[in-house]
Amino acid sequence: MIALWLVSFVSASAQKATTPADSASAKKNRRAIKPVTYIVPAVMVTYGFIALESKPLIQFNQNIKQTIWDNHPHQTTSIDDYLWVAPVASVYALNLAGIKGKHNFADRTALYFFSTAIATAFVLPTKRLTNELRPDGSNRLSFPSGHTSQSFVSAEFLRMEYKDVSPWYGIAGYAVAATTGYLRMYNNKHWFSDVVAGAGVGILSVQAAYWIYPKLKQKFIKNKKSTALIVPFYQEKQAGLYCTIQIR
Repeated sequence: MIALWLVSFVSASAQKATTPADSASAKKNRRAIKPVTYIVPAVMVTYGFIALESKPLIQFNQNIKQTIWDNHPHQTTSIDDYLWVAPVASVYALNLAGIKGKHNFADRTALYFFSTAIATAFVLPTKRLTNELRPDGSNRLSFPSGHTSQSFVSAEFLRMEYKDVSPWYGIAGYAVAATTGYLRMYNNKHWFSDVVAGAGVGILSVQAAYWIYPKLKQKFIKNKKSTALIVPFYQEKQAGLYCTIQIR
């Protein structure tokens, strides 16, 4: 399970977390939210849940496994354990290179870890509750794919930060995320429906974070100078975020 700790509000001198331009952009983005943004990923998640019980979709999963794994036995790879981080790393690399995204460092970092927290809070309990056997029979934590979820969080985060600069950044991020999903099947760790649902969860988590975060920020730190320190942690099989917000 994930624990999200909002630890403290302490007095300190700090830089402004946003500029007037940032604020205007955030208001514009909130007005621009459309339901269609959520339809495709919601359908993907729904598909995954239906495939847990639907005989035709279960057979479809088996057919894909047979095509990728059974008919072509091969060595597995660990690339998928690391590839998912490439899109989010690109966001920070592009900023360092002078190609500015939508948010400043503090806000984009908060948005990314908030997105990750939402995705993790959904994926970990769902794995336990659905109890789906992995294709390789190693355990019953198959649904949904956590690697795929995190890879699509990373890709959608890149797209959201740079969609106003160029759509190609988002396309590149999604190509990496899709490759990660394919490798989970290539390694015989996930069914097709696990990967589809994981992708949907990742996208929805970012969309939710970009919708919720500005509202939380406005509520708690409106008209105040602030900085935020958000650090992920993993201890005794529990993952989460340690968050300290400093306000003057």
